[in-house]
Amino acid sequence: MSAASVERPHDERPLIAEANRLMDRLPGYRVEIIGGRILASPPPDGPHARALTTLMLPFVTAGPHGGGTEVLRGVGLWLPTDPEDYAIPDPVVVDSDVDDHLVENNCYDPVCFRLVLEVTSSNWKNDLKTKVAAYAAAKVPVHVVVDRKHQRVHVLTDPVGDEYVTHRFHSPGQLVTLPDSIGAKVTLDVTEVLRAGRPRTGG
Repeated sequence: MSAASVERPHDERPLIAEANRLMDRLPGYRVEIIGGRILASPPPDGPHARALTTLMLPFVTAGPHGGGTEVLRGVGLWLPTDPEDYAIPDPVVVDSDVDDHLVENNCYDPVCFRLVLEVTSSNWKNDLKTKVAAYAAAKVPVHVVVDRKHQRVHVLTDPVGDEYVTHRFHSPGQLVTLPDSIGAKVTLDVTEVLRAGRPRTGG
């Protein structure tokens, strides 16, 4: 178990203070600090939110929520990449003792994260490059990206340094069973998830 940092006032954390000011000025935006840079993502559109709901269902059905793990949304992940770095993934699977691992600024030690999920938005390059490297550096064991830009699902495992040794791409028509280490047997239907993330056309 790693020791949590001592919380310091935000005025001693200039980037965090600015990130929190941005959140106040931009309600609904997801504001993160990765690589010493503030990233602000607009609120999710309908297809993005629909993809998240579709993703959550297999986790709820498989039952990792309860017992030793929990499925949560909007939880901050403290990153080792820079002194003020943190990310706010889409759904995550964390150990049930997550509350014991609070670091600061409502962010938690990566040691309690078993999986992080991201659904790409307009700033998809951040999701496919910047965040992948950050989550690998944080040693998050399983990272899943729903890549709406290229219509595939990435499953990344075995983090070493700032990259994942194992990176598998899955296309429509495939079923993806995630590693048992997340606490349950979860299978994703790639077609279903990607379809949910596409805009609906009027009939």
